[in-house]
Amino acid sequence: MITAISPASNRSKRKMTALGTLEDLPLEYRNGLTARNLVPLWPNLRAALPHNKPSRRTRPMLWRYEDIRPQLLEAGRLTPIEKAERRVLVLANPGLGLENMQATPSIYVGMQLILPGEVAPNHRHAPSAVRFVIEGKGGFTMVEGEKLPMEPGDLILTPSLLWHEHGHTGSGPVIWMDVLDLPVVYGLEASYALEGPSQQPRNEPDASQTRYRRSGLIPWSATTRTRADYPLVRFPWQEVRQALADLATVTPVGEAVRLAYVNPETGHECMPILGFSALLLRPGETLRLPRHSASSIINVVSGSGSAAIDSVELRFDAFDTVAVPTHAEVKLDNASSKHPAFLFVVDDAPMQRKLGFYEMFG
Repeated sequence: MITAISPASNRSKRKMTALGTLEDLPLEYRNGLTARNLVPLWPNLRAALPHNKPSRRTRPMLWRYEDIRPQLLEAGRLTPIEKAERRVLVLANPGLGLENMQATPSIYVGMQLILPGEVAPNHRHAPSAVRFVIEGKGGFTMVEGEKLPMEPGDLILTPSLLWHEHGHTGSGPVIWMDVLDLPVVYGLEASYALEGPSQQPRNEPDASQTRYRRSGLIPWSATTRTRADYPLVRFPWQEVRQALADLATVTPVGEAVRLAYVNPETGHECMPILGFSALLLRPGETLRLPRHSASSIINVVSGSGSAAIDSVELRFDAFDTVAVPTHAEVKLDNASSKHPAFLFVVDDAPMQRKLGFYEMFG
C-alpha cells in the first residue's frame, strides 16, 4: 500500500533536510570554483538566510559616560584640534569588531569634544549625521550658513552633503554625541568628504526659534512651493522635554510616552536612513518596547534605571549609551519612584521601511 504525502508534508520535510557542505564536494571541483571566483550557495545558505530570526553579531551594550568623559578630556589634552579635525571617541560594539567602528550594523556613534576657542573646520560628506548635545555651553554648529546654538539635549541635523562646521565661544568643554549612517554609506563604497572655507553666518536666528516654533504651524510660503528636504535642523531639548511632560498627562499608564522627530513640512522622518525619537519613563515605570526589525541606540538624557535586552540586563545612568540589536526584546525600568527618566532613541527603521523589510511584532 502506498500512502500519499501531502505538499505541506513535503515542505516541512524539505525544511528539516540538512544541506550539503563544502566538504561534500570534491577538492578538485572546489579548487576549480575558486579559480573562477565562484562560490556554491547551498553550504552557506543557512548563514545568509537563517530560519525564523536573523543571525546577529551585535551585542547588547552599555557605554558609561563616566568612563568616556575622562578619556575624552584627556584626548583634548593630548591632541590639538588641528591634529584631529574632529576629536571623537567612537563607541564600537565588540560583536561587530572594534576596528569597524559600528555601534550597530547601520549606526556609528561617537562622543565629540570641542574646547573654548576651537573650530572644527567646515566640510561636507556623503554620510548623514546628527549631533545630540550632552554637556556644556557656548558651542555652535553652522549648517549652510545657519548658526545653531548647542544646548544640552538639542538635536542638530547635518544632512548628507550639506556644509557644516563647529565652534566654541564659551568656557569649559562642550561634548556631544555624533550619530551617523556611516556604516551603510561606507559599506556601499560611497563615503567621502570635502573640505571648504569657513562659512559666513546668516544674520538671523535659526529656524527653530523663528519659522517652526509651534506644532501644526508652518510658514504659509511652505504650502505654495516645493517642500524643503530639511526645513528644520535644530530641535531644542527644552521644547521636546516640555512636550513629553504634557503628553504624559494624557497617556494611560502602560502606554509609551514617546515623540518622533519629523520634518515639520511633511510629517515624515527628518532624515532618510536613521530615525529619532524621545521617550519619557514616568517615576517607577516599567515599559516593554515593541519588538521590531530595526537596530537602535538609546542615550540617557537624564535619570537612571535598567534596560533588559534579550535578557541581558544593563543598568544605566544619565548620559550613558545603550546599543540594541535588531529583533531584540527590550524592557525599560525607571529606577526612581519620584523622578522621570528621559531617553533619546536612534534607529534605522526609516531605511528599512524604504527598502521594504521593516517589521514590528506585537
